[in-house]
Amino acid sequence: MEIDKKKYEQYVKKITPVHSLGASMAKAFLVGGLICLLGQAMMNCMTGPLEMDKEAASTWTSVELVLLSVLLTGWNVYPKLVKFGGAGALVPITGFANSVAAPAIEFQAEGEVFGVGCKIFTIAGPVILYGVLASWVLGLVYWGGRLVGMM
Repeated sequence: MEIDKKKYEQYVKKITPVHSLGASMAKAFLVGGLICLLGQAMMNCMTGPLEMDKEAASTWTSVELVLLSVLLTGWNVYPKLVKFGGAGALVPITGFANSVAAPAIEFQAEGEVFGVGCKIFTIAGPVILYGVLASWVLGLVYWGGRLVGMM
């Protein structure tokens, strides 16, 4: 059975999603901006009425945003936000929390060790690994530079 190339190309063109760069950027800006606005509002509430110092308020804001992201991932809301906002939802700390929580939720049926334990860092693991490795190498470079008087 031979496939007609023209019909196949028309079929592929018909089912391939068309994305508008401008619309994608606008959605990412909107979603990322709303996440940042929420974080700033949370921080303002802590430094204002709760009279928390700025450093403690920023720490608690990060913790609350991560918690909110994990909860929304568990309720299957955050993946819909990511589908709409793209990088605007994936780049902030909430996106990192989503990337850790999603595999754990997906593989929980396989058990605590082989499901959650093995799969929880499938997406975030390389980020953590190379982040730690890069900071270690840069620390050695800095230490070596201090030894020879360059820094």
